[in-house]
Amino acid sequence: MQEELKEGTREYIAAHDEIVAKVKANQPDDEYLYDLSELFKIFGDSTRIKILYSLFDTELCVSDMASILNLSQSSVSHQLRILKDAKLVKFKREGKAIFYSLDDEHVRMILSLGMEHVEE
Repeated sequence: MQEELKEGTREYIAAHDEIVAKVKANQPDDEYLYDLSELFKIFGDSTRIKILYSLFDTELCVSDMASILNLSQSSVSHQLRILKDAKLVKFKREGKAIFYSLDDEHVRMILSLGMEHVEE
């Protein structure tokens, strides 16, 4: 049964009322969708992806990452700050050295699933 729905100034014709209602009821709040969008923006930079992959199985200091990725230490530090603010990497201090690692298993899963998707 088709029904006209008025939402704001727009009118919609819902062809499948029950499906539309169910999907709308299951939509996350806009705040969560915004946060998810911001998280995916972080993954939109290949340098940050390279840093995350360098930390996939081990923890590293900035100078080691700079050497591995052929980048300046300041460039790596800048990207690490963004990744840390997004809770994708964490760090620990050992004396004067700071070692970075992936924040948790979720980050590893996001990278793995993303790579699996692009390799299909």
